[in-house]
Amino acid sequence: MIDGLDPIIHVPKRLAAMAILANAPSVSFRFLRDHLGLSESDLSKQMSTLESAGYVKSTKDGHGRGGSTTYRMTAEGEQAYKAHCAALRSLLDGA
Repeated sequence: MIDGLDPIIHVPKRLAAMAILANAPSVSFRFLRDHLGLSESDLSKQMSTLESAGYVKSTKDGHGRGGSTTYRMTAEGEQAYKAHCAALRSLLDGA
């Protein structure tokens, strides 16, 4: 992988989720699913990868069908996202 690009964030679905989380204090699972056009299982897989890396933190309220999950970007995730964006800009600018 090219220097500076984060292989966890670089996957388009995860990059799109991180872009949304970078611009909101927290986002619901439902919002991410609908906004990204992903299935529930695919979104769960992508968010689990981000959470395992320490880039995202989830909060679950309630149980079963009435329950909800909310995600927020961690400080580590914010730092990794900014570094990834800078590496992408550098790559695209030919630097």
